[in-house]
Amino acid sequence: MVEYFIDFTIVAILVIGITAVMGVLVNGIGEKVFGRKNGSESFDKSASMQKGWKSVGGKSK
Repeated sequence: MVEYFIDFTIVAILVIGITAVMGVLVNGIGEKVFGRKNGSESFDKSASMQKGWKSVGGKSK
């Protein structure tokens, strides 16, 4: 019975791991193949809006 749970755990970890890796790979390929010219448009807009904000938290340099 212990062997069953060990096998079940190993298979579950493999299935979850393979699913996660495939999701990242397919997302990356999809962005490269089907992505628009301005792929980071939302990131650039967010960065431009946050320009001049004070840094909060962490150690100051």
